[in-house]
Amino acid sequence: MIVVYLILLAVIQAVTEFLPVSSMGHLCVLEGLLGIDHGTGLLLEVILHLGSVAAIVFLFRRELKKIGVELLGMFMDIIGNLNLYIHNKRTGSNLNYAKIVTGTYRKFTALLVISMIPTVLLGFTGRRLALVAADLPIVPGIGFLLTGILLLVTDLNKSGGTKGPREASYDSAMWIGICQGLAVFPGISRMGLTLCAALLCGYNRKFAVRFSVFMSLPAIVGAFFTEIGNFGSSEMTVGLGFVYVFAMIVAGFVGCLFIRTTINMAQKVKLRYFAYYSFAIGIVALALNYV
Repeated sequence: MIVVYLILLAVIQAVTEFLPVSSMGHLCVLEGLLGIDHGTGLLLEVILHLGSVAAIVFLFRRELKKIGVELLGMFMDIIGNLNLYIHNKRTGSNLNYAKIVTGTYRKFTALLVISMIPTVLLGFTGRRLALVAADLPIVPGIGFLLTGILLLVTDLNKSGGTKGPREASYDSAMWIGICQGLAVFPGISRMGLTLCAALLCGYNRKFAVRFSVFMSLPAIVGAFFTEIGNFGSSEMTVGLGFVYVFAMIVAGFVGCLFIRTTINMAQKVKLRYFAYYSFAIGIVALALNYV
């Protein structure tokens, strides 16, 4: 039955990953109902998320290639400027430095890099608390309710503006990254927090969703490397390892089918409806603690 259970979890994770309703919260609630413990830490969860990353890389490979090229270009420009600085100091010359951030894609790439700084710091320091929270049935329910409140307030406040990557500021990228780092707890939607933060900073909905999707990729890959050591835990067997990998493949396949649809929903559906859903599933999750 473990194979059937993990396929179910993979499908749920893939469908909810890029909706502001906490895929991690869904996984923890279902794992509790199915009797799946966290003997391997959060390895299962990050492996399923890795499947979604693979789907995003496949579906948006052209954009990601451009981001990769711009990232490499920025790195080379920084190295070149350092060489110019050394040259100017030694010779007394006044050669002009290259501008690091030029164009929309390079600005978007720079924003992603800035946002990852607080995400990495908060995610690494909070991962043990996240594991403890995943084993407490009441936490996902509370997380869903908090996510619903944030979504509803953002919607009723009619947050959002017209700003895109050209008008985006690095301090707002830092704040959005902080929100992503705080969303390590089940029920607290990463997509919900980052989307609301971007809208509250005055960004348009399309850019906010796009930024949230792409900034999740390095965060998920980083989370995988922090949990990869659990492959050597006493709870892990060769058979279970193969099942985990199979579940990741299922999550990636289902993600390829649904991710464009869910991203489109996140861009167009009013946040209040996601809030109502979060309230409903939060109440159900809390009620299950007393059944």
